[in-house]
Amino acid sequence: MTLPDADPVALARLHAAAMEVPRPWSAADFAALMGAPGVFLRCVPHGFALGRAVLDEAELLTLAVDPAARRRGHGRAALTAFETAAQQGGARVAHLEVSAENIAARALYAAAGWEVSGQRRGYYDRPGGGRIDAIAMRRMLSPA
Repeated sequence: MTLPDADPVALARLHAAAMEVPRPWSAADFAALMGAPGVFLRCVPHGFALGRAVLDEAELLTLAVDPAARRRGHGRAALTAFETAAQQGGARVAHLEVSAENIAARALYAAAGWEVSGQRRGYYDRPGGGRIDAIAMRRMLSPA
């Protein structure tokens, strides 16, 4: 699935397909986020990264790849696009949170130089009930 840049409906559709969460983000959620200060979107073939930058810090809000196109480098491309945009915006450090159970995403982030910086117990709703821990990660960014 190739995304037209900044189409909240397409972003919500891909997010729902990519995420195993009880309530994926809606088109209204994406539209509101993209209108907020410091928020930026980077689309790649079959995926996207949505981030936010404030002063010298950035946060990866979400990264999604079409499940049919996984394991082909699209996630890494989206992550690199996020990191590059964050650096160009002046960020020196980036943060993210990922489900403790999302082994593939955690491996992607670790391979890209992200390090575990903390844990949030019971942060995410588990599909079908219960809670899942979030792993907080950070990465120092090189100056642009």
